[in-house]
Amino acid sequence: MASTETHRVAIPRMGRFTWLMGLYGENFLRLSRLFQPQALDQGAYVSRGRDGLDLHVDVLARHPYTVELRLSYAMRDLVTGQPDPSAYVRLYRDARQAEATHCYVGRHWQDVLGLRPSLKVMVGHRLRMNGFLNKWLDYLEGQGHGPHSLMNADDPAPAGERSAVCA
Repeated sequence: MASTETHRVAIPRMGRFTWLMGLYGENFLRLSRLFQPQALDQGAYVSRGRDGLDLHVDVLARHPYTVELRLSYAMRDLVTGQPDPSAYVRLYRDARQAEATHCYVGRHWQDVLGLRPSLKVMVGHRLRMNGFLNKWLDYLEGQGHGPHSLMNADDPAPAGERSAVCA
């Protein structure tokens, strides 16, 4: 007598943390392709794309293995006066990862997540921020932003004309 019992095959699902690490890697590749921030000096840059919105790329700090930057438009939040939308990004040169650390300066993480967020809540929040960054970088690329469109905010020569070596 043949068994009619069905067997379930366990297919491992990609965990949220694994998905987040994948987003970090993809964000690194997109950001590197767009603006090569590993090679930019600390300072303010502007990129002009087809959408008519100037994108501000501020290299806030350079460290031996990381580059900290902010991407924003010239639009300001009415409450805080800060650039909005904006994304603060920490680029890990050695690990080839780029993490959006925060996206809206008008609220502190405690306001969004509470004082003691669970790991699930924290990972979910980081997934949303880095998913936002990933989609924004895709949009920027589609609007023609790239190394050729990036200019030093104080020096109108395109950043690509300076000697740049990707690390």
